[in-house]
Amino acid sequence: MANEEKPKKKLGFTIIKDDPTDGHKGYGIGSLSLENVSPLIIDVEEQDAVLDIGAMHARSQTERGIKFTTNREDSEGGKNYWLVWITIDFNPAGPYYAGVTSCEMVVNREKRRGYKILADHVNLMDKSMKRKIIVDHMDAPSKKVLADYLKTHNPEMWERSEEQLHSDLSQ
Repeated sequence: MANEEKPKKKLGFTIIKDDPTDGHKGYGIGSLSLENVSPLIIDVEEQDAVLDIGAMHARSQTERGIKFTTNREDSEGGKNYWLVWITIDFNPAGPYYAGVTSCEMVVNREKRRGYKILADHVNLMDKSMKRKIIVDHMDAPSKKVLADYLKTHNPEMWERSEEQLHSDLSQ
């Protein structure tokens, strides 16, 4: 019995809400809150945008049942998607779209294979949380879908957003 197998501990991904330090200077210093970040998935072919919180853990409806690799040929013939990280912040005038970044994803449902670079997805989510706008690599029709979604979701937040977001999505 000395050689019993103990179950491995599972590492959970914890979304930190509100202020993790709550005034003290101990555990949690330097943690970023994911409370104001939302993932939006744009279907390039359908020209449609869907907010899917499951994408926070790479478990969106689009990603379920797909084995992702960093080899683009594995998902050849699949549909192209953009995963857009949107961060909301507040200024004296009210809430606005502070950080917007996008990452590429290809999904081939028939093969149950997909292409994405997880490190890029994580790094771009981080950049969105740091109030960066990185959408220049998106195709023009997808930029229009994103701009239309942001405008219709909350016109006031769109108006309060930085001019860079407006100009980058209109190109």
